[in-house]
Amino acid sequence: MVFVKRMAVIGVGLIGGSFARILREKGAVGEVVGIGRGEANLKRGVELGVLDSYSLDPCEGVRGADLVFLATPVCSIPAMVERIAPYLEPGCIVTDGGSVKEFVVNACEPLMPEGTFFVGGHPIAGTEHSGVEASFSTLYQGKRCIVTPTENTDAAALAKVVELWKIAGSNVPLMDPVQHDRVVAAISHLPHMVAYSLVNAVDGYDRFGGDLLSFSAGGFRDFTRIASSDPVMWRDIALTNKDAIIEMMDFFVDYFDRLRTLVESEDSKGLEAFFLNSKQKRDAIL
Repeated sequence: MVFVKRMAVIGVGLIGGSFARILREKGAVGEVVGIGRGEANLKRGVELGVLDSYSLDPCEGVRGADLVFLATPVCSIPAMVERIAPYLEPGCIVTDGGSVKEFVVNACEPLMPEGTFFVGGHPIAGTEHSGVEASFSTLYQGKRCIVTPTENTDAAALAKVVELWKIAGSNVPLMDPVQHDRVVAAISHLPHMVAYSLVNAVDGYDRFGGDLLSFSAGGFRDFTRIASSDPVMWRDIALTNKDAIIEMMDFFVDYFDRLRTLVESEDSKGLEAFFLNSKQKRDAIL
């Protein structure tokens, strides 16, 4: 069943491309128009069958769309919504895949013209790769997509966005935007901050000279995989979810200090208990 006759995807990379792929595969969308600045990437999207057509002009690209999906860096989303707003058809739903919701929702809701609707969303899925060639239809299978309605959210628009994410294979909890940002600061944003910091720390450690990173093996590479993620995207996340990220970074530092004390004091039982507790909690989520 076609739920969306014409979908415009602004930002045809891993997130936007994968959403288009699965909705096409499931027959839930009739036509997909890709919008972006990189024409080579958009042409490749057409060649791969992810897109039916593309436009370098967002205002032209959203004409006639009944759904617009924004998959661009967080800081760019409000400006893009403001730019395309005059060209949206009555009844059009605009939703996004941004990792920060309070900033996005508060900025975008007031920009929507009468008779059009904004629904915030965040699929908790991804890889460190980017571009339309990195997209794949099973990215969202078995994952969560948090949708963040407010008191202003249109009920029918909300139901449609939720249904589309379910079609994509996701579990779809509803969450207040502020609560969302605190949750993802812990489970997503903090791990990225740690991974970026660890790579920079090891690279900057020159007590013994030489390139330490060249000696890295599986453990280091697995742990720091997410440090290969898009720096522009993570710059925007750090800027727009600053308070929640700093709170989690400070909380993490407290635990790291506890571990440092255990190592420094050669507390065998304390170290084992610290590691065992972490192992048990980690094993429980697998």
